[in-house]
Amino acid sequence: MTTLNRSELLFVYDAQDCNPNGNPIGDNRPRRDPDTGQGIITDVRLKRYLRDQLLDDGYDIYVKKVNGESKTRTTLIKDVLDLVGDAEEIEEIEDLGSDFLQAATDVRYFGATLSFESSDDEEDEAFRTGLNDVLPNHYQGPVQFLPSKSLNEVEENEEYDSLTSVISTGEENRQGGFDLDDKRIKYGIFPFWGLVDNNGAESTQLSQEDIERLDTLCWRALKNQTTSRSKLGQEPRLYLRVEYENGNYHIGGLHEMLDLANESAESPRSVNDVIVDASDLVDGLNAASDRIKTIHIVGDDRLTVEIENETMQGDAFADYLESDGHDVHRIDVLEERDLAAASQT
Repeated sequence: MTTLNRSELLFVYDAQDCNPNGNPIGDNRPRRDPDTGQGIITDVRLKRYLRDQLLDDGYDIYVKKVNGESKTRTTLIKDVLDLVGDAEEIEEIEDLGSDFLQAATDVRYFGATLSFESSDDEEDEAFRTGLNDVLPNHYQGPVQFLPSKSLNEVEENEEYDSLTSVISTGEENRQGGFDLDDKRIKYGIFPFWGLVDNNGAESTQLSQEDIERLDTLCWRALKNQTTSRSKLGQEPRLYLRVEYENGNYHIGGLHEMLDLANESAESPRSVNDVIVDASDLVDGLNAASDRIKTIHIVGDDRLTVEIENETMQGDAFADYLESDGHDVHRIDVLEERDLAAASQT
């Protein structure tokens, strides 16, 4: 297996007039840091978008609903392995773990827990025992993200909090109403930081093609998987994958090297109201330039970026990094998306 290089990920997207990550134990209100007022989106929420995009691209995944319903881990692994349904069939397979990892694309990225539930049914229990004998309790995913806190303090839009929909409810066209649970923020811009761990890649058989697939997967997932009523309004703004030379080095915490410039609106309502100061990020990349192999990047031309008092649009950020001497790969999301599709591999 090819030795992979370590990569750091910086993925920035924003959310306008939507609920980017409701808290189910908090009346589904958008998550916020109670002390700072920053909005919060969990890594679990981001991974859900990525898993759903993998599925749409034609790859099977392990963590999913089957026929629209949540299922047990035993049912999920049967669905992924397809032709393996009982203990005898497990014994006929030379390397079930390898077959599972090749089939479950999301596990190669994010890992998975594989503790299968016990059963009173004799055949099901034999199947569970067979799985436990040949599979580990879990796979540690080599691709991980931190939860993201917004660069700005987010405000909840109280005007959307309680809407009433009026529809006809009977044969006589009488009208009835019901309240809509509609909790949204006005605007937030969220930087995610992630790591592709070269040391953990071998244990889940993560390939170079898998890593390169991330370069369009994140962007396309935000475009394609946020189309529901409460999620619409989220847009990808900036993606960097900093690929390092061989070794275990990475800068770390790239998300903390972004800030809002002073010229940003005090209470932003859209991407037009913010300027992202990337001066510290550029300084950090330049300081580590001898350890960086390539910076893979795509930026949105509607995002304004400031570097040392020079402003530019997001799609010009690659030019700036290249002028500083970095080897830059400009990601073409539309052209390269076909390379990521399962039908092309």
